Amino acid sequence: MARPTDFTQETADAICLKLAEGNSLRSICLADDMPNKSTVLRWLLDPAHAAFCDQYTRARALQVDGMVDEMPDIADDGSNDFTTKTNGDGSTAEAFNSEHVQRSRLRIDTRKWVAERMAPKKYGSKVALTDPDGGPLTVQIVKFSDIEGEDAASQATGE
Repeated sequence: MARPTDFTQETADAICLKLAEGNSLRSICLADDMPNKSTVLRWLLDPAHAAFCDQYTRARALQVDGMVDEMPDIADDGSNDFTTKTNGDGSTAEAFNSEHVQRSRLRIDTRKWVAERMAPKKYGSKVALTDPDGGPLTVQIVKFSDIEGEDAASQATGE
C-alpha cells in the first residue's frame, strides 16, 4: 500500500488526534498509512487547506498542554529511583539509580523547553518590570529643548 499524498479530512483528523495525544509529526509520518512529513507540510502551506491548518494549530496547542500536564507525573514517579544490586557474595543492597533520575530530569526539562517555545505567552518566562519597591514601573519622557545663545556655547565647550 502506497503512502497517501492526496488530502483527506480523515487523514487530517488522524494526524491531529495523534499530535494532541503527544506524538511528534515525525513519528506520525513514519507510519505506513500516513503521508510523508513533507506532504503534511505542503498541506499546511496550501491556502485550500486553511481549515486543516487551524485544526493542526489547535492540536499543537493541546499537545503542549499535554506535555505540561505530564511533568508532575514524571517528577512524582520514584518507582525506579532505586534498584536492587546483587553483590559478589550473593547479598543484595539497594542502590540509587542516578541514570533514571537524570532521565526524568531530562524529560521534564525537554517538556519545559518545548512548552516555552511553542506557547511562550502561556508557558514562557514572564519578566515583570517594577520599581525598586516592587511597585509598577513608571516611565517619564523628558523632551529636551534646543538651547539658545550663551547656554548652547557653554554646553558645547563644557563650561
